[in-house]
Formats: sequence, C-alpha cells, structure tokens
Amino acid sequence: MRTRPLALVAPALVTALLLGCGASSPRATDAAPLAPADTAAARPTQPEYDTPVTEGGGSAREEAEAVALGAAPAAAPPPAAAAAPRPAGVAARKRAAVAAPNPVVAAPAPEPQGSESYQDYGVNPVEDPAKDRFSTFAIDVDTASYAIARRKILEGALPPYQAVRAEEFLNYFDYGYPSPATGPFAVHLAAAPSPFTVGHHLVRVAVQGKRVSARERTPVHLVYLVDTSGSMRSPDKLGLAKRSLKMLTEALKPGDTVALCTYAGSVREVLAPTGVESKGRILAAIDDLTAGGSTAMASGIDLAYRLAERTLVKGHVNRVVVLSDGDANVGATSHEEILETIRRAKDKGITLSTIGFGQGNYKDVMMEQLANQGDGNYAYIDSEAQARRVFSEQVGGMLQVIARDVKIQVEFDPRFVKSYRLIGYENRDVADRDFRNDRVDAGEIGAGHSVTALYDVELRGAAPRIEGAAPVVVRLRHKAPLGSDRAEETTVKLAPSAIAAAFDAAPADLRFAAAVAGFSEILRRSPHARALRLSDVEAIARAAASRRGDQREFIDLVRRARALAGGGTGAVAARGAD
Repeated sequence: MRTRPLALVAPALVTALLLGCGASSPRATDAAPLAPADTAAARPTQPEYDTPVTEGGGSAREEAEAVALGAAPAAAPPPAAAAAPRPAGVAARKRAAVAAPNPVVAAPAPEPQGSESYQDYGVNPVEDPAKDRFSTFAIDVDTASYAIARRKILEGALPPYQAVRAEEFLNYFDYGYPSPATGPFAVHLAAAPSPFTVGHHLVRVAVQGKRVSARERTPVHLVYLVDTSGSMRSPDKLGLAKRSLKMLTEALKPGDTVALCTYAGSVREVLAPTGVESKGRILAAIDDLTAGGSTAMASGIDLAYRLAERTLVKGHVNRVVVLSDGDANVGATSHEEILETIRRAKDKGITLSTIGFGQGNYKDVMMEQLANQGDGNYAYIDSEAQARRVFSEQVGGMLQVIARDVKIQVEFDPRFVKSYRLIGYENRDVADRDFRNDRVDAGEIGAGHSVTALYDVELRGAAPRIEGAAPVVVRLRHKAPLGSDRAEETTVKLAPSAIAAAFDAAPADLRFAAAVAGFSEILRRSPHARALRLSDVEAIARAAASRRGDQREFIDLVRRARALAGGGTGAVAARGAD
C-alpha cells in the first residue's frame, strides 16, 4: 500500500533497484554467513535507520543459533560506513527525509545465492501527548512479513529482526470484526490493561471493510507479470507461482480479462488481454512458463503497464500483479524511469500488487516498496496453503477496492494520557498536518480487508471527568474507490465501556492481537520488549485463540520459536547483539 510521501520511500526503492543490479552502496551491508552465537560477529549496536540489510546464507542451524533470542552479544566490528543519524522520534521522522545515495550502476552480475535483503525501519518511540498528541499513519493491509517469518521458523531458523514488521503480523489474521451496517467500513475501538507492562493499557484500533460478493464486484482487468529468470527455477518459486496464478484465474468471472507477460534477460508478451471466458487459453499460457536467464524487472514492469493500458476501463479495477523473488540484476539503469512509470500508471487508475516467492536471494525491500509505490498490496507465498488463502479465500480484497487514500489519525488527550506508542507502522508515517491534505497519497483497502493497530498507552492515575471528552479519539479519512477525489471523514471516540477492567476480561480478539504484537516485538528485538517472554506470549495466545487454523498455527510457531531460542522462556536479545 502506498503510504508515505514519495520523498521518504523513493530512496529505499532506488537503493533496492540499484543493489539488485549489482551496484555498490555505502549504506548497504553484505553480511557474511552467520556463525554460532558464541563466535558470531555482531552487527553495529544501533542499526542504521532505513538501511537495507542483507542476510548471509549460513545453515539453518547456524542462523538459529546466531540469532537465538537471549543470545549473549559479541563484540561489534567497526561499521562498514558511517551511519546516518536516526530521527529522534515519530515527529522528527515525519519531518526528516532520508538522503538517497547515488551509486554507480555496475555491470550485470550473476544471480546471487544465499543473499537476502530486508529494510530496518527502526521501532517507534514512546511519545508525550503534551508535546505531540497526534499519531497519523496510512493504512496497510500487507501480510508478507508474517509469512516470511513463518517459513524461516518452520525451516529451523528465526527470522532476521529486520524482516519483522509488526503491522504485517497483526494484519495477517482475521479477528472477526463486525462488518459495517452502511458505508465502506466500520471502526471498532477497545482497550484493556496491558499483559506486558504494569500500569499500561493496550488500545486497539480496528477497521473492517465491507464484504462484497463475486457477483456484486466490479469487473477486473489483470496483467500477470511473472519473473522467469534463472533465480525463479526452483519449485517453491516459479512452480508455486504458476499454481497461484491458476487459483487466481479460477476466482475470476465473465467480464474480467487477463494478460500475461514475463521478464528474464528480456521481456515477452505471452498472452494478449484475454477474456476469462477463454479460461483454457489463460491456463495453458501459465502452464508453458519456464525459467532461465537474468532479471530485467524494470523493462518487465514497463511492458506490463503498456498491456494494462490496452484494457484500461474507467470504473473498473485495473491492476498489475508482479510475481517474483524481487531479485533484479539487469535493466534498472534509470531508476527514476521506473518510479515515473509507476506514478503515471497510478494516476491513470492502474495499481500494482506484488507477490513474493522463495528464499536464499529474496529481496523483501524491492517487493514491499514496489507495492507501496503502486498503491497495491504485498503478500508472500511460502506454500500452496498460503496461495489458496491469498488467491481463493481472501481474493476479494485484491479484486475489489472499497476505499483509497485511507489515513488514520489518533488523538491522545494529555489530560487523560501520559504517554503512547504505536506498535508497528514505522514506514507508514504521515505528517500530522497532511491528514486532511487530500493530495497526499495513502493506502487503499479492499473488500473484506481488516486493519488492526495497537497502541501501548499509559493513562494518568487521576484523570479529570470532562463532559464529552475522551482519552482517545480516532479519525479515519478516505476517498471513494472511483470518481470523486472528495474525501470523507469518520470520527470515533474510545468509550469508557470499551475499556476492560482486566486483561482477561477483554474481548478474545484483542487478547489474541496482543499475543501477536508481543511475538513481533520479541522477534524484531524491540527495545520496548526487553521484559517480554515467548512463554508469556504463548500462554496469552492459547487462552484467546479460537479454533481457526491460522490462530492454532500461530501458537505452534511461538512454541517452535521458543525451541529455537534455546527453550525456556525465550527472552529478547538487544538489536545488534547477533
């Protein structure tokens, strides 16, 4: 989902494109294979803000030991390059733009092996509402980070902390929020004493989008852009991507169209825009895809947009779907061109979503930022079950947009609130002054999508009784998916009746979300999570979980993470301690 102003996210995308092309950058670090915890070289104590991080290709056992939670820190080596100072807090980060490096593009390199890259966006600090009473961010429905972490854990390794985005963990789950009676979505607020910090409360902001049946939804025109480079040759990449596309195609209805193009060393139009009535032709074209060659991603995106323009219909959903491991080593010689291509297409009404596959050379930074820039969503497919979840069970969210440029602003009254901290959404910041600036791009939400945000809040002990006042006020601003650019705004206050007297008395969905947030905080080594234990997270999840398979799976992942952390309670290590 496109969320931050282009000036803030473009440097990360540019860096990702150039690194994928084999360029060097003074802000990129190429990690050596990880050694066991007692001999591993440590990262710098404070990771550089907004810097892509590459992960080496050590064995699963070595990686698990090296990043085991609670591992003793080793001595830090000298940093490869001087780190840019990180803004002091959310307010400072809203004002600061990260300077983009200007590396020289190197000659095309062979497909890298055992090298993954992730972006460290830091961790939101505690804020004083007397100094900054507003927290403003654009919604995000991406879920890739959770699926990436799950794959790592199931294969016997803990995920790199840079790969963990708390909001994508929270938004992976369906909490069963009530659908709106009218309008595109409903806002649900709840709070309860924190199970992690004595004297604090967790405040949950939940947005549930309306559900739209396949019969009711708007016609869609999709362009499948498939990476068929050599790096996609394994069954968990191109093979799984082909099965995923077949599921997506089966979910379409008469009136929808599909085009298919590929990129490797060069780009190719495989299938011109074709009506779903000719489903056999579409499935046959998918079946014929094979992998080989290098990766001209930028040229592929340009071709996909040109195909999308051929079926562009105002009032319909027009979307490019990129399926790749994110590895781009040819073609991005002019990074501004790809950014401009995405901007122009978005203005015309063509959005872009990314679907990630594989590991070893996976480029999470590339895939996330392309979706952000393209006003689309980002998912990661690690299994056929996950493909079914994304392309069958939850496909309505991709195929039917119900609102765009969705921003949330939460106001904390300093008469009631002593401090607050947003858990996650670090790269979704919107300047407070831009909440009502409708020229600022934000996120879109699809049919049936839900968005969850959790705040760690310290309330004042003796809050005054003020008629009509509330400790927390949530404002949600959005535009209609089509037509007018006029924005609408909804305001919801946290009612006293929505604040549970005890954590155990809180709704089960809030308690389960607390467990998910705690898990993400531990895995990303949040400095606010030093006292958290995986054993506590597991206990909370067990008490709150429903019979849903994804919630039962979550409990199993926490249990496995405890084992990888050496058993016991599973304490959090400091950032940079591996």
